[in-house]
Amino acid sequence: MMKWKGRRESSNVEDRRGMGGKMVFGGGIGGVIIILLFTLLGGNPGDLINNMSSNDGSNTNVPYEESAQEKELKEFVSVVLADTEDVWSEVFKKKGLEYENPKLVLFSGSVQSACGSASSAVGPFYCPGDHKLYIDLSFYQELKDRFQAPGDFAMAYVIAHEVGHHVQTILHLGEQTPAAQRRTNEYSVRFELQADYLAGVWAHHVQGEGYLEKGDLEEALNAAKAVGDDNIQKKSQGYVVPDSFTHGTSEQRKRWFYKGFQNGTIEGGDTFKAGNL
Repeated sequence: MMKWKGRRESSNVEDRRGMGGKMVFGGGIGGVIIILLFTLLGGNPGDLINNMSSNDGSNTNVPYEESAQEKELKEFVSVVLADTEDVWSEVFKKKGLEYENPKLVLFSGSVQSACGSASSAVGPFYCPGDHKLYIDLSFYQELKDRFQAPGDFAMAYVIAHEVGHHVQTILHLGEQTPAAQRRTNEYSVRFELQADYLAGVWAHHVQGEGYLEKGDLEEALNAAKAVGDDNIQKKSQGYVVPDSFTHGTSEQRKRWFYKGFQNGTIEGGDTFKAGNL
């Protein structure tokens, strides 16, 4: 178990649980599955989410009662976010740059972001339009039950992956790629694998601080494997369609995360120039 209790919590957590934006899904259950496959742990879901946003929905406030488990999870993700702030601030400083801390928004059910309205079904995501991460804490249970990826560091990997998308955004990584190519599945895979690499860079530094315990790295690698396109498609539809991959295979996601964990630097994670992913 990651050593996190009693450590600094980030002040950049925005709690919107109990406040939801009205959501309209086209295609019923099929639409939800498509969204899940497309944006699970994704970094730029704006295009897909906006197509499913309700233009006439209004927010409703519902009293939210936090369970003991949710309270602990909130504290945990706040500590993990604080760790990403410390790590990336130091990494950027060494490069002569200043890191901009993102906000992490906790929500329940659905949420409104600068990228549109989103349901919990999309999984955790990052919106480059407002530089915020969005997560429904119920995803922790989904990681354990649906994806067989238990453990607190599995959840930490998810957060670090989304923060990786924030790093990509503020460093403009991948933007040199022609616009037409950025609309392809291949670009999406390279984009996601780079976020996995950056999550590994974060884990490298956290280990250096002595916060990881035996089994933590394996939890993260298992989570990376669990959310590979091939694994998700096999579980949801019983077969795999490689041409439709948007995040990379289980093997690729594990490998790029581990590569970042070994290197510990931004350099070495240019998936856009890699000949072999």
